[in-house]
Amino acid sequence: MSSLSPVIELTKELISRKSVTPLDEGCQQLMGDRLNTAGFTLESMVFEDTTNLWARRGTEHPVFCFAGHTDVVPAGPLEKWSTPPFEPTIKDGWLYGRGAADMKGSLAAMVVATERFVEDHPDHKGSIAYLITSDEEGPFINGTTRVIDTLEARNEKIDWCIVGEPSSTNKCGDIVKNGRRGSITGDLTVNGVQGHVAYPHLVKNPIHMAAPALAELSQELWDNGNDYFPPTSFQLSNVNSGTGATNVVPGELHAIFNLRYSTEINDDIIIDRVYSILDKHQLDYEIKWTFNGKPFITEPGLLLSSVVDAVKETNGVTCVPSTSGGTSDGRFIAPTGAQVVELGPTNATIHKVNESVNCEDLEDLVEMYYLILKKMLT
Repeated sequence: MSSLSPVIELTKELISRKSVTPLDEGCQQLMGDRLNTAGFTLESMVFEDTTNLWARRGTEHPVFCFAGHTDVVPAGPLEKWSTPPFEPTIKDGWLYGRGAADMKGSLAAMVVATERFVEDHPDHKGSIAYLITSDEEGPFINGTTRVIDTLEARNEKIDWCIVGEPSSTNKCGDIVKNGRRGSITGDLTVNGVQGHVAYPHLVKNPIHMAAPALAELSQELWDNGNDYFPPTSFQLSNVNSGTGATNVVPGELHAIFNLRYSTEINDDIIIDRVYSILDKHQLDYEIKWTFNGKPFITEPGLLLSSVVDAVKETNGVTCVPSTSGGTSDGRFIAPTGAQVVELGPTNATIHKVNESVNCEDLEDLVEMYYLILKKMLT
């Protein structure tokens, strides 16, 4: 008989399933079976190559939702792992394996906390729901966004949502994400005229033409941020040009840039200003835009205060709200009107070789999720 705690046991079971995006490998079935026993109605939503789970206990509002993903990023070079990435291993109080922190540990803590809460409070207020996808680490086309579209079409609303992303820095609960910046990516092509470097009057060098415009974009003050968000940032991630020869002026330059933006501006303003700067430099160009997500913020209220109090009561840590970091599936849930926060374990090893989660943090996470449910639904 296993001597491991319920949350460690379930986390290990989930890690052992090689659910690399968009595969789920039975993780949702494993969670669903336990939720079904706890009184949840299960609805599997399969869109193209992606498996999603919508589970709900209760029919009334408010609807409190746990959200997360069963898919993980590839393990990378296996020889660099100290233990096999899909054979969960405990060493010195840490559980190792791909997805341990991002985010199978959180999923296990959610399920264990919910089982305990339902047993203690079978007649709780409102409803508890789960929105789980296998497409968070991938193209995010057929995952949470499609489930939300389905729920919206039938006017099924989420009031409060906790996403189990690894939000913490040094100790479980020290950071909670109460919002995220928006993200928009531009794929820019600047056209020139190719030719011999010795005949500059016969060429138009796209590198020379684009450089001042790219410099201006990188130095632009897009906004000053606000109480919840830092100023919007512009970053070039790729710049490519040239034929490989030293005596040929290239015919085009290709650049990819990304803006992480606050609620002070929107994607329309960003696009207009980018076009304005490029036009000012008289460039011949095309841009393909990718809209990764709009910014959202959950201001102080019952959800945020319940999270902060639950963390303090569990391990004495003072929880600090933050909007830093990348995007999450919260960006698809918040626009429906839901309050959304992210609370999970530390993120120092996510996507890395030897990804791991502190076992004590998982135990704390169960208690935090339990207390949050108790504060909000009893």
